[in-house]
Amino acid sequence: MTSPPLRDDRRVVLVVAILASFVVGLDASVVNVALPAIRQELGGGIVVQQWVVDAYLVTLGSLILVAGSLSDVFGRRIITLGLIVFGVASVVCAIAPSGEVLVVSRALQGVGGALVTPSSLALIIAAYRGAAQSKAIGTWTAWSSAAVIVGPVVGGLIVDGVGWRWIFALTAVPIAVTIPLVLRITGDVHRAVRPRIDVVGAVLAVVGVGGLVLGLIEQERLGWGSPVVVAAIVLGAAALVAFVPWERRVTRAGGAPLVPLVLFRARNFTVGNLATLSIYGALGMVGFVVTLFLQEVWRFPAWLAGIATLPPTVLLLLLSTTVGSFAGRWGPRWFMAAGPAVAAVGSVLMVLAGDDPRAYWWSVLPGLVLVGVGISLMVTPLTSAVLGSVPQADAGAGSAVNNAVARIASLVMVALAGVVLGGEMSTVGFHRAVVVMAVLLLAGAVVSALGIRNPEAEQNGSM
Repeated sequence: MTSPPLRDDRRVVLVVAILASFVVGLDASVVNVALPAIRQELGGGIVVQQWVVDAYLVTLGSLILVAGSLSDVFGRRIITLGLIVFGVASVVCAIAPSGEVLVVSRALQGVGGALVTPSSLALIIAAYRGAAQSKAIGTWTAWSSAAVIVGPVVGGLIVDGVGWRWIFALTAVPIAVTIPLVLRITGDVHRAVRPRIDVVGAVLAVVGVGGLVLGLIEQERLGWGSPVVVAAIVLGAAALVAFVPWERRVTRAGGAPLVPLVLFRARNFTVGNLATLSIYGALGMVGFVVTLFLQEVWRFPAWLAGIATLPPTVLLLLLSTTVGSFAGRWGPRWFMAAGPAVAAVGSVLMVLAGDDPRAYWWSVLPGLVLVGVGISLMVTPLTSAVLGSVPQADAGAGSAVNNAVARIASLVMVALAGVVLGGEMSTVGFHRAVVVMAVLLLAGAVVSALGIRNPEAEQNGSM
């Protein structure tokens, strides 16, 4: 049972949800273009650049599941808390005197982002019904996507114009507008029967993912034999191993597990998440490596690097609706197989990039276009395959699990980027990275082709 719908505050709710998601999406999309400038001022090499990205993703990816439960329990107070945490962390990022302070504040931003992300959509679902709900979600999605598009360009202009610190100060402005609007909402959204929060599961997830990422990144600086690196990897692996039996125990006790393992009984859910792990790992490395290559090897200014990396995002927005309608008619299987394969061809094409920036036109640009076409073929069918395989009542949990898998895959591959690149960005290292991307994308294509089942095919007893 839930509290009454927030019908009297629908417009305010929609504005709050859009602003909150826009802030989180904007911050995530602007950081990559600022990495060379951050390195130049604060030092630390590629290790600091990796941590600036991954510190945010570790806390965001690990806590987003428990944040959804907190939202169910405490209602709109969670989105208020998330905005405050995100805003304070943004200010600290803007004034960070060292790489260490910047990394810690980025991790705090991830905590705020995890609290905001599920809460904003929950407010819309509570405030709208029927066709109005679908329209509101569409508006929310469009504005969230707009943040991803404008982020690299606006971020690049800010970095080149007034400095990288102002990209973090920028996010504090809409937060200052959003918090008073949240307080204007008179209703609330939470369950009448409050489930117990799986605190132990959340701790195991954070320690597991964080430990592995710590070891993978710090080995660049300390070496694989370092006690810190070994201890981090062992502790992280042990926490992840303990996570599954703990979640089973919570389920048997009648509690609310962080990850409902029963969802993995559905074939398409399990296979879809395996494909997500591989495909989004590759895409996470694309965003990190290509942007650094354009700026550090080809010496593109930040704003131009932002524009140069836009093709995948633009194509995703242009093609997703059409692909979704075709996939709804013919099933997701072959779209999920073909999409990553096309993107893999695009990744391999970027091997043609040399030391001459003019090679962008016949290597990186067509490569990114093919990557964009590939992910456009795959993203909507993947979402429908994963969510369509679980009961409607578990759609929220299924979406949260898939979202977390995608984010964790990205952060692990960013953590491994230093190993792939050889410790520094170079043309040779870039070639190795795009080949690794292609292998991961092909693995996702094979997993999808062999494992995904079209709903219509299952009903007909065929593949």
